[in-house]
Amino acid sequence: MERTLMRDQAISEFLDALADRVPAPGGGASAALHAAQAGALLAMVARYSDGPKYAEHAESIQRILRAAEDLRAKALQLAEDDASAFGAVADAYKLPKDSDEAKQARSAAIAAALVDAAKPPAEIIDVAGQIVDLAEQLLPVGNRNVVTDIAAATEAARAAATTARVNVEINLGGIKDELTRKALTERADVTDEIARRAELVTARVREEIAK
Repeated sequence: MERTLMRDQAISEFLDALADRVPAPGGGASAALHAAQAGALLAMVARYSDGPKYAEHAESIQRILRAAEDLRAKALQLAEDDASAFGAVADAYKLPKDSDEAKQARSAAIAAALVDAAKPPAEIIDVAGQIVDLAEQLLPVGNRNVVTDIAAATEAARAAATTARVNVEINLGGIKDELTRKALTERADVTDEIARRAELVTARVREEIAK
């Protein structure tokens, strides 16, 4: 039976699938949806930041809006990619190991599947970083009435990055190619900086609403 795309599921259906004893969706898809929500929140703030009052920054706000929507769509696709990749890992572990040749083929299939499984969460970290970039740009010029949603977006982006990082790291142990391991590790290592910048955005928002 063909799986319903997560983008087409009701929230309750997705949560039921997330809670079920199945390989996917799991933490990687959850990370991607954190990122998608972050993009959606920034798009909402940008849409509220229009009219004569914001005319001076209209071009920047429209650019941020387009980028946020693009990242939202990319994050949703990464949720699907992660679920498919993790399903392939589960399938690789089910391959026969009743001979030396079968064991070698199984090991190779698992290693390849783990590389593929690490790629979507690594891309989610990239997306989260770009969302924090946009939040930093939108905060000084966006509508003050919805400034807390910028903080909400950066916190969702932080959750996306930190969740995605552990989903990269869990796959590293089975990846033997050193160059691949190094590249994936470097992509995961930017997470702390993303989290630090997100925290600063939230702190600035809290300062703003405390005035």
